[in-house]
Amino acid sequence: MTRAQLLRGGWGSNKKVIIRPPWSKSENQFTDLCNRCGACIDACPEKILTTGSGKFPVVDFNKGGCSFCKKCVEVCQYDAFVNLDKDPWGLTAKIKDNCLSKIGVICQSCSEVCERGAINFSLQMGGIPSIGLDVSNCNGCGDCVSICPKSAIQVS
Repeated sequence: MTRAQLLRGGWGSNKKVIIRPPWSKSENQFTDLCNRCGACIDACPEKILTTGSGKFPVVDFNKGGCSFCKKCVEVCQYDAFVNLDKDPWGLTAKIKDNCLSKIGVICQSCSEVCERGAINFSLQMGGIPSIGLDVSNCNGCGDCVSICPKSAIQVS
């Protein structure tokens, strides 16, 4: 473990996927530039930004999805974000094996909230509709995560 990781609060923790706010610079740049003031957390209208390890902001999709409003970027005075003309992040949803549809139970909650149509269901003759994910349409907003009754969707 490096000194920087120790100071950021990375000791003794499991390898959990850390998702920074949209348009964040690389992890090392972000944690070097962010002063942990909490302005981005306070500015988030969706309330999905929370205080993570080392007091740095992280996205919690269990609270909802990102609307890409850019308010977190606009309030930051420490240059921790990239230009807004770039993609907000390279995240996409992943459907895990405990998805109700995959185990034979009808549920389409995720597709109902997916505005881009990235999550879809194909009708099966005499069976449960089969879930599909078109990653080219997924912008990683996370709207599908909090709605899933089995926590079967992960954004990374």
